[in-house]
Amino acid sequence: MPGRPDGKTARRQRGKASKWAMPAAPLLLTMGDAAGIGPEIIVRAHLEGAAAGCVVVGDVGVMRRAAALLGAGLPVAELETPAAIAQLPPGCLAVWVPPGLPGGLDALPWGRIDARCGAAAAACIEAAVRRLQRGEGSALVTAPLHKEALAAAGIGWPGHTEMLQALAAAPDGAPPPVRMMLANDELRVVLVTIHVALRRAIEQVTTAAVLETLHIAHAAARRWGLARPRIAVAGLNPHAGEGGLFGDEERLQIAPAVAAARAAGIDAQGPFAPDTVFMRARNAPGHPGEFDLVVAMTHDHGLIPVKYLGVEQGVNVTLGLPFVRTSPDHGTAFDIAGRGCADASSLRAAIAWARRLCSG
Repeated sequence: MPGRPDGKTARRQRGKASKWAMPAAPLLLTMGDAAGIGPEIIVRAHLEGAAAGCVVVGDVGVMRRAAALLGAGLPVAELETPAAIAQLPPGCLAVWVPPGLPGGLDALPWGRIDARCGAAAAACIEAAVRRLQRGEGSALVTAPLHKEALAAAGIGWPGHTEMLQALAAAPDGAPPPVRMMLANDELRVVLVTIHVALRRAIEQVTTAAVLETLHIAHAAARRWGLARPRIAVAGLNPHAGEGGLFGDEERLQIAPAVAAARAAGIDAQGPFAPDTVFMRARNAPGHPGEFDLVVAMTHDHGLIPVKYLGVEQGVNVTLGLPFVRTSPDHGTAFDIAGRGCADASSLRAAIAWARRLCSG
């Protein structure tokens, strides 16, 4: 993540952020792990004009420490409710402090796993979701948290996606089926499986799981304005199994899901060899992509191609939730936390995507 954006880059990013209409309710932006780069990139995005209309859900002391790190004389205002942002003078960083945050977060060392940071990150997420459910926010943008800090705090979910799914459960207790999508201007990838060991992920590649992913991806893309999304399905095995020579998941699980999706009116194709399908789907100058989305079977199969194209523009979108949620596609970057050199590009992109999806 190292590198500060130059003036030209900052102006370009501000232009991208402002082309989407500002939602009536504020975007809620969770601070992430207090010892990571989340607070720093939030402050940087605010200073660059990309976070206008956002309310930080987090700790005031942590956000003031991040502002001091960047040498910014930035007023940080504590709100009684997210809606109170409307009364703030221009330029203030608005922070709503949820109940139950551990004390002394701004005194913890940068770049170290701490259960208090994990507990605070989880409390911010839960409080932000409750506010969204009450109509007090338009969308959720989450700064990076640390999975080991979550575990140290005794939080029962391995990451954002699983936690948000549980918090969005219906009154009868049934959580909505969700999927992770990583996207940038050139490639969008939706995952069938996410934060599980690879051995378990392979077991989870079933016809039902692939078909459900296709339905979720199709419905989400239609909400973005694609009348008939073109979805490519990547295989699991080398060469998509090579007719069963290298594995039979394609023949027994994935191909039947593609056929069922097509029968339901979804323009799904595949399974294709996973080492080439992403190149076919990439939408770049002089190379219009053949597909609007790629469905990949496992976490690294799908995320490596998107991240290789540029972490700084990647955005994580959780599909299937009853509210919009986006985040940067990087982690807490403990190795550079506290040095003042973290790049806010991916956060700026996440905010822009949230506005786009709200207005769509």
